[in-house]
Amino acid sequence: MAAGGSELSQMSCEDFREFKEALKVLRLLDDKIIYELNKSVPTASFAGEISAKQKCNELYNELLTAYQTRDQAIKKCINTVNENVQQLRKRKEKNQDDIQAMKDLGKEQTKLRLMRSELSVEEVIKQRTLKVFNERCWKSFKPPQ
Repeated sequence: MAAGGSELSQMSCEDFREFKEALKVLRLLDDKIIYELNKSVPTASFAGEISAKQKCNELYNELLTAYQTRDQAIKKCINTVNENVQQLRKRKEKNQDDIQAMKDLGKEQTKLRLMRSELSVEEVIKQRTLKVFNERCWKSFKPPQ
């Protein structure tokens, strides 16, 4: 279920809509955390057949991998767009009358601001998911600090 490197390598940093769509795919595990927990954590009647500790540990590792992948993807795009902004600033400095450079610079700065805000969104999603995870797995699995 965890999203991996293939989504990261295909992530577009040029179009913000495509960037958001790729993040949406990468966030599927968080969006379906309750379903995943219901699949993973056995009820009392199945506790002998399924290891809750093992299932919670596997799910926790999937979550950590997903967080790392998304963090890398967002930061990669932030760096790419930041480089574009720097290049456009230089282009604008060379020619103050370049209206297209000013328009492009404004668009890239807006995109950069939106991408940076996704880091905050990531923190909120992570906290929400880990809260639900801990509520369901606390008896059988303690995540490392």
